[in-house]
Amino acid sequence: MRVIGLMSGTSVDGIDAALVDISGSTEDLQAMLIAGATYPYPAELRDRILAVCGGAPLSLAELAELDDAIATQFAQAALKIQANQAPAVLIGSHGQTVFHRPLNAQLGYSLQIGRGEVIAHQTKIATVSNFRAADIAIGGQGAPLVPPIDAALLRHPIEHRCVQNIGGIGNVTYLPPLKADLPIRGWDTGAGNMLIDLAVQRFSEQTYDRDGAWAARGTPNLELVDRWLQQDFFQQPPPKSTGREHFGAAYLDACLTDASGLTQADILATLTEFTAASIAQSYQRFLPQLPDRVLVCGGGSRNTYLKQRLQFLLPDSIICTTDDLGLNADFKEAIAFAVLAYWRYHEIPGNLPEVTGAPKSVLLGEIHHVV
Repeated sequence: MRVIGLMSGTSVDGIDAALVDISGSTEDLQAMLIAGATYPYPAELRDRILAVCGGAPLSLAELAELDDAIATQFAQAALKIQANQAPAVLIGSHGQTVFHRPLNAQLGYSLQIGRGEVIAHQTKIATVSNFRAADIAIGGQGAPLVPPIDAALLRHPIEHRCVQNIGGIGNVTYLPPLKADLPIRGWDTGAGNMLIDLAVQRFSEQTYDRDGAWAARGTPNLELVDRWLQQDFFQQPPPKSTGREHFGAAYLDACLTDASGLTQADILATLTEFTAASIAQSYQRFLPQLPDRVLVCGGGSRNTYLKQRLQFLLPDSIICTTDDLGLNADFKEAIAFAVLAYWRYHEIPGNLPEVTGAPKSVLLGEIHHVV
């Protein structure tokens, strides 16, 4: 079955689109990437999204307009990725997260816009969207949702593995060996690329630190990193999730105040160390044992300096990328939402209760049929 997965993460860089050939169910799942591409948002639309994510007020009419504008971009991405290919029969669209409030005294809340019915209407392809709502409705975090796909595609008979996505936010899936009597686990580890990217954009006309080259010229302030890691989020045991609401521009402002007097290269080195150390510390604190192998994916998989620091902090683990196991590191998240749509279409539950904190497995997503 050919399915298109669409994903735009907390970095708001653009829309990752993956055309995937999927078969099987869970234990025998096969997902072959046929084509993958990233389609940047128009600059004005990206600015509007970032403003809303940063807390800018907007009317209901403006929200509806933004919702439709994002959906149109997602629909165009779906049409482009299948051009000159046999057409897909289903789309799985994560949408664009503009607000995420983890579970607290009330139910959690997570809002993704870019509504599925518009995507289905414009592409003439049935579309599954709003994946997080069902898990949240029964008391889960609604995130992370990728661990069951990681388990189906990347679990190993004897290795303890961690699949570490480093997008705007970092999240991990812990995969014990197939025969081990241990649960799969997953949680958000903290800031991924977000603080690094925001700092680079403050300091220059660039949008990110290519290969981590700028940070590599600096020296991290380990005292600051240790202080930042004492904050409540890093002490909280899983299940847990976070987003731009916590690790956004205001958080960077506080970091820059703490780092006053450091050079720009030293600040970037310190923020990069913070990302690597938050990952390593969470493994040391919350896993039954450290992984034999860490499979990095997302934009951070291309940051050579960040991977070097992660290897330094986890010397007994092999640090590589999901590319090394045949699963595209750039489009793994988009592939995952294609799989989640496929599972929803076949009425296979998509969440892992031990990861999200939900009391049971449920079907994820709403299907928007073409009429």
